[in-house]
Amino acid sequence: MPSATGGIARLVCARMRQSGIHLNPLLSKAGLTVEQIDNRTIRVKARSQIKLLELAADALQDNLLGFHLAREYDLREIGLLYYVSASSEILNEALHRVVRYSGIANEGVSLQFRATKEAVIGLNYVGVERQSDCHHVEFWMVSIIRLCRQLTNRRLVPSRIRVMHHRSNTPAELKSFLGCVIEFASSVDEVVFPGAVKLMPISSSDPHLNELLIKYCEEALEHRRPERNTLRSSVENAMAPLLPHGKATAVETARRIGMSHRTLARKLSSEGLTFSKISEELKGNLAKHYLRNGDLPISQVAWLLGYREISAFTHAFRRWTGMTPSQVRAHGNLRPVERIVKSRRRSIGM
Repeated sequence: MPSATGGIARLVCARMRQSGIHLNPLLSKAGLTVEQIDNRTIRVKARSQIKLLELAADALQDNLLGFHLAREYDLREIGLLYYVSASSEILNEALHRVVRYSGIANEGVSLQFRATKEAVIGLNYVGVERQSDCHHVEFWMVSIIRLCRQLTNRRLVPSRIRVMHHRSNTPAELKSFLGCVIEFASSVDEVVFPGAVKLMPISSSDPHLNELLIKYCEEALEHRRPERNTLRSSVENAMAPLLPHGKATAVETARRIGMSHRTLARKLSSEGLTFSKISEELKGNLAKHYLRNGDLPISQVAWLLGYREISAFTHAFRRWTGMTPSQVRAHGNLRPVERIVKSRRRSIGM
C-alpha cells in the first residue's frame, strides 16, 4: 500500500483541533490513529490521507479545504524535497528534481514534468483510485504553484490548469489566487506554465548545498520500494474520465491501460473481479460524491456518470442505495440516508 509522510494529514488535524472537532472518530473512518498523527516519524497510507481530507472537509464545512491548507502552510514543511528544489539554479532543474524525488514524500502520487514549448507538471495516482477526490489534488496543485512562485520570487500565473474532478465553476477566491480558471472534468490533472518560466533563476540557489542534498535524496529514494498500480485502481482511473462521454466500455478501458479486452477480463477474473462490478461500484461512489455537491443538478450528475436519461440514472441509483437521487438530495447529506437504508435492510433480514 503506497505510503506518505503524513504532512497533509497533520495539517488537517491541526485545523480540526483549532475548530474543536474531536479527531478519533474521523481518524478511525480514514484508517488512521492519533498516534500516527502526533508522531511525525510515522508514515501513513496515502489512501487514508486522501480519505481524511474528504471527511475533514465535511466536518469543517469547507468545500475548499485542500486549497485553504495549501495556501497557508510553510513550504519548508515539505522537508528535503523543498530544500533540494530551493537550492537548484533554475526552475527547470528544480521541477525535474521535485518530480524525481516526490515519491519520498508520497508514494501514492507520481509527478511528471514536460518542458517543451510549455512547462507542464502532471499528477497521477499510484496504487490509489483517483475517483472523485478533489481536496487532495487541489492541495497538490496549489502547492506546486506556490513552490514555483516562491522559488522564482515572482507571481507566476499558469497558462491553464486541468483537473479530473468536477466543480461547476472555479470558486472566486481560488481563481483570484491562481490568476486563471480551472478546467474541471478533464482527462488529466496538470498545471501548465508558459515555456519561458523554465529558465527563470532561483533566488536561493546554492550549487554546493544542492549537490549534497541530491546525494541524500538518492539515498532516500533507494530505500523507498517502488509501488505499482493495482489492476483495479488502473481500471477505475482509466474509466473515470470516459464516463461523461459514454465511452467507459471494457474495450476502451483495456486499450487505455495497454492490454486487450480478453486479457483484462482474465486478469480481473483471477482477482475475483469483473469489469461490470468495478463499473457499478465506481459509478455508485461518484454518484454519492456528486450528490453531496448541492450545486449540481441531478441531470448533470447523470451525464457525468454516462447516463443520457435521468430515469436510467434514477433506476441505477435506487439499485445502489435503495433510494432515489431526489430523496437523497432532499436530505442534504447522503450519510444519514445511508443509515436509514441500512436500518430498513436490517429490519427485513438483509
